[in-house]
Amino acid sequence: MNPDEIADKVARAMLAAEGTGPAWGIAIEEVREGYARIRMTLTAAMLNGHGIGHGGMIFALADTAFAYACNSRNVTSVAAQASVVFLDAAREGEVLVAEAREVALAGRSGVTHVSVRTVDGRAIAEFQGYSRTLGGPVVEIEE
Repeated sequence: MNPDEIADKVARAMLAAEGTGPAWGIAIEEVREGYARIRMTLTAAMLNGHGIGHGGMIFALADTAFAYACNSRNVTSVAAQASVVFLDAAREGEVLVAEAREVALAGRSGVTHVSVRTVDGRAIAEFQGYSRTLGGPVVEIEE
């Protein structure tokens, strides 16, 4: 299995094991080593009191893409810290795409940048995640 096939297998196994991703309708578009692109449609249950996408839901979408990217080498990794900047409101029915790119990896630490946009490219949020590897595989892979 090549590195990108491993990354895809890891992300799909993580999504299948989560309660959150399937409940929110998260779909994986593409996963490669150090990269993930996923999508989610905002439903009425994901809106805040202003009738726009709840920041926690947008953060969660970005955090999920971050998780798939930083675990893509099949080494168990978790978030050590994350921050988000919200740029525009998202509305019910809009499809949001979170695209995660690992930008630095040193020892057990990594930095991943995630952009959240609508399918037509309107910027919704920018997320920066800092990961820490714990060791051990995420999934068992037979050679």
